[in-house]
Order: sequence, then structure tokens, then C-alpha cells
Amino acid sequence: MVKKLFIKTYGCQMNVYDSARMADVLAPLGYTPVDEPDDADMVILNTCHIREKAAEKVYSELGRLRSLKDRKARQGEGMVLAVAGCVAQAEGHEIMRRAPCVDIVFGPQTYHRLPEMVARAARAADRTRAADRNRVGRGDCGDGRGPRLGVVDTEFPVEPKFDFLPEPGARGPSAYLSVQEGCDKFCTFCVVPYTRGAEYSRPVADVVAEARRLLDRGAREITLLGQNVNAYHGAAPGVVGREWGLGRLIFALAEIEGLERIRYTTSHPRDVDDELVGAHRDVDKLMPYLHLPVQSGSDTVLEAMNRRSTAEDYRRVADRLRAARPDIALASDFIVGFPGETRTDFEETLRLVRDVGFAQAYSFKFSPRPGTPAANLPGQVPEEEKAARLAELQALLKAQQTAFNAASQGRVMPVLFDRRATRPGQLAGRSPYMQAIHVEAPDSYFGVIAEVRIEAAFANSLSGHLQTAAGRARPWESLAVAGGPPA
Repeated sequence: MVKKLFIKTYGCQMNVYDSARMADVLAPLGYTPVDEPDDADMVILNTCHIREKAAEKVYSELGRLRSLKDRKARQGEGMVLAVAGCVAQAEGHEIMRRAPCVDIVFGPQTYHRLPEMVARAARAADRTRAADRNRVGRGDCGDGRGPRLGVVDTEFPVEPKFDFLPEPGARGPSAYLSVQEGCDKFCTFCVVPYTRGAEYSRPVADVVAEARRLLDRGAREITLLGQNVNAYHGAAPGVVGREWGLGRLIFALAEIEGLERIRYTTSHPRDVDDELVGAHRDVDKLMPYLHLPVQSGSDTVLEAMNRRSTAEDYRRVADRLRAARPDIALASDFIVGFPGETRTDFEETLRLVRDVGFAQAYSFKFSPRPGTPAANLPGQVPEEEKAARLAELQALLKAQQTAFNAASQGRVMPVLFDRRATRPGQLAGRSPYMQAIHVEAPDSYFGVIAEVRIEAAFANSLSGHLQTAAGRARPWESLAVAGGPPA
């Protein structure tokens, strides 16, 4: 029997990957992904806990889904409602208490056990209805006073989940591949060590095998994922006790026929080693774009964040990468208004941005995450001051991104078309520098890497026209030949 599965994904690319793997795990049970929750037999909210009030957004969404579940129950239909991801890991039984319509709560490390959870939830729902017939027809979504027998699985299992996941399903021309999870850095603002656990790196052989399966299913580009992906230290193939870093892994993946593009995210400046820099220099398939969060340009703030690197360390890393790959484009993350940040500290951040130059960046006001050391630090910056600093920083970052995109006009770039654009007759894809590009093109170009002449540049995207024959894939060619990166 075919059942419909709707997954709403919040947050990072790791969650996007996890959501796809949840669908793979549930496929043998007859679940097929759909784009809307209305007719779904199961709904999963795959949550993120990075930003402020993340949990409250989940509860708000659960309120809307409660109405949907109630309606389906009145029609004699059932719907399994689950909360996954980092909010689920952090909130656990509190979600069940506040939202009794939820059947399953599970963390990022346990979704390989979803078939067992679904079966347990079904048995629990039967027992709940038998214990309280008055709840029938209300979707088991009451006011929280009745007993709930739902499933909560937020343990950190000893066995890695990857050992129990099925082969990945179809992913399209651009696919994610998780190679590393968890974090041992313990930045004072971050919940990842508490919600994702300690660092774990998958064995090299497993990563290569999954990459080959993704290519068999149509992938041309693979993005390697990890909370600290360049901290990767996977077991080497055929050699007991030996490990490979991310750079060596990239060299190995580049040898796979059919893989045209390699990316990775997200990185830590402390883990950019010589072998990784060498991969940027020597591997043409490794795209010249790197997301390398710095968070602040002030050494005082960086120390309070427990980043264990300085602003000058970051500048040196950027210089090494650009010496190895002159056309590389850098992106970053910034937090403004961290506890104790002064105006002088903030101006150091502005100086670093001007010194390094970024093609793209994400910036946020500091928001205290419950359970993290920074939540209770003295010197909390007033909200209005945080907002003013953020606006100033974002204006500078936007100007840099706009200039970077504007310098692309008139250039010819190889673009991988991996999705359909909103306008009819258009396809969308990414340049080597992760710029979104929209082009008038037939569907035969879907999944093709084709040369595009850039005609117009906007703050967040580019547009152009095709330079190659329809449907003919062109191999990746170094942009250094075409004149290097935008200035």
C-alpha cells in the first residue's frame, strides 16, 4: 500500500541530507514523498536549534498540523506526526508534554530506527484510544491533560546510524553526502555538541561507495557535509589504524568517473591543513568556493567564543587558499552583539571583512541558546545595538556580494543545471562560485554542465544565455583559463 510522506526541513544542509535519508528509510514501508502535508499519512518536522526561538516556531507549526490531524481523524483517516532533528534532541519529552498530537520524537542520530518507531507509535496510539475513547475523532491532539504513549528516541547510540541506512534514492544532479557529524570544538554559543554529539567520521570506503551510488542515480556534483567537515578523519581503506583527512578523501573522490564537481561544507579555520590546501590547488573538480565561518574579527570576542583561533589566523588561512587557488571565492558566517562585544570589537569585524573580501556571507544577531555557556555570560549587548551593528555589517557584506556578482558580467561560466526556475522555459543552476544562475533553456539541459555567458548580475543571482549545443554535457574547465574570479 502506498502511503504519503511529507517532511518539512529547517536549517542546514545536514538536515536536508537527513531528511532525504529518512525518506529512504521509510520507503520500504510504502511511504512516498509528497510536496504538501494535507493528504500525507506521515508528517515529519526535521528541526534546527541554531537560532533563537527555534523551538517556539516548531510548536507553532505543530499547532497548524494539529488542526490537520484533527480533520483527518474526523474523516476516519490517520496521520503519524513526528518531530526530528536538533529541537527534538534538545526538547525531548517536553515536546510530547506540550504537543500531545505528536506521535514520535527522535534525534539526529536515531532516524535509522524509524521503522521500529512507526510500529511502536501505532501500537501506542491503539492503546491510547482504548484507554480514552473520548479522544477518538480529535486526532489524539488534546490539551495535554490526557495520557500520551508516544515514542521518544533521543539517545546517542553506540552504533553509527550510517551502518544501518539503506542505499540512497534518486537525488538529482546535485547531491549531499554526509561524511562527518558532531563537534568537539564546543564554541560557547553553539548547541551542536549537545544535539549532534561528538565528532564521528565515516570510513573512506563507505563514503566512496555512497558517492558511486549517488552517481549511478544521476548526480554530477556532490557536496560533502559535516558540522566540522574539514575535521574529517575517516578510517583508510585496507589499512588498520590509518586515517585520511578531508584533503586526501577529495583526491580519492576526484578519481571517480562521472563525478564532475566536488564541494564541502561547513569548515573550521583551525582544520584547514596543508593537504586540504593542496586539494584546492590540484583538484580541478573541487569547486573554487569555500564557506569558512569566522564569526568575529575581534580576538577578544573570538576567545570568549572559544574559537581557538585569531583574526590574523583567519587572514593567513585565506591567503594560503588564495595562493593555492587564485580564483577561489570565500564565504563566511558572522555573529554580532556577542556578550561583551564593544564598538571597537565590532569595528575589528568590519576591518576583517574589508581585508578578506567575501563573495557571500551569513550574519546574525547573537541569540542565547539554552544550555550553552554564552547564554549566561555577562555583558549582554542591548537588542537595539545588536540590530544597528547587524545592519551596518550586512550593508558592507551586501556591497561585496553585489560587486562580486557584477564582475561576472560578460564572462562565460560552466553551470550545472540542477532545478527548474520559477519562470516557464527557464532552468536554474550554480556557477563554480555557488552563484545562482537563471537561463532560458529546454528541459534537455537538466543535469547538464553547460557554458553560459553572463548578461546581467543582481544582488543574489545572475542571468545569461547558453553557449553550448542543447543537451550536450561539457566537462568542467578551470575558470583560471577564462580570466580568474571576479575581482
